[in-house]
Order: sequence, then C-alpha cells, then structure tokens
Amino acid sequence: METIGPGTGTGTGTGDPLDAGPSAVVQRRRLALSGVRGHVAKGRDFTRQALQDWGWDGTSTSEDALLLVSELLTNASLHAGGCIELVVCAGEVLRIEVFDGSTTPPRRHPSPQRGLPGGHGLYIVQRLSDRWGAQVHEHGKAVWAEIEASRLTSGRPAGR
Repeated sequence: METIGPGTGTGTGTGDPLDAGPSAVVQRRRLALSGVRGHVAKGRDFTRQALQDWGWDGTSTSEDALLLVSELLTNASLHAGGCIELVVCAGEVLRIEVFDGSTTPPRRHPSPQRGLPGGHGLYIVQRLSDRWGAQVHEHGKAVWAEIEASRLTSGRPAGR
C-alpha cells in the first residue's frame, strides 16, 4: 500500500497513516456505500451516531467531523467514480476513511474562485482536520482525515 500525502510529499503531518500500536484504535465502524443512493446523508448520519456513541457529539469540532465526512464522500463521488465504503475509527484520534475505486491521488484545485462552488473541498479537509492524506491499494484508494480526540472532547477548533 502506497501512502500519498497532500501536496507533493509524505511525512509527519503530510499524510502518513497513524503509526501506533493496537490500542490506538478502540472502535472501528464500517458503512458499505457502493451503489447506495443518498450516500452523503447516510454517511453523515452513520458518523453522527458513532460520535454520539463515543461521547464526541455536541461540539463545533464534532460538526467539523461531519463536514469532513461530507467533503470526502462528495469528492469520491465527483472525482473518483463513487464511494465504496466509509470507515470511522475511534481511539487517540477520530479517523475518517473514504474508499473509492480510483488510484488517482486527490489533488487540490490550484485556484478555487471565491464565492463560486467547486474546488474548495480539499482546502476544507486540510483546514478542519489535524492530518489528512490518501493510501493507494490494489483496488483503489482511501482518502482519510484525522481529528485529535482531545479536540472532540474539548470542542477546540483546528489550530490552522
């Protein structure tokens, strides 16, 4: 599996997957989305329920997590031929992964126009998450974003 970071490089803060022991992920939930209509709304509802179950709801940071889900699912639909699966993991971080069938790495729009729709998705992902990136695998890729658990419990906004 190849790791692709945002921009041109990989490394700390630019796309390396969470490198921690088995205790780093306490819970993992998966939602199959291949061929599902209304997948963005279903993904948000699925994630909202997970956040509630994990005690991470009711803060502006939990709303940021739902926006991240929307952006990642929408990007997979628009640019990667559709979503296959949404995975959310709880532990030291909330990790959101969207799997699609394309091996083409995500690319930020070079100059999105202010006030016009389109081209802003990965800028939003970068702004709201603590880390994000993509991992190419045999059948496509997973684009992921992470939010530190401490931010979800405190509601502290991203430090960007």
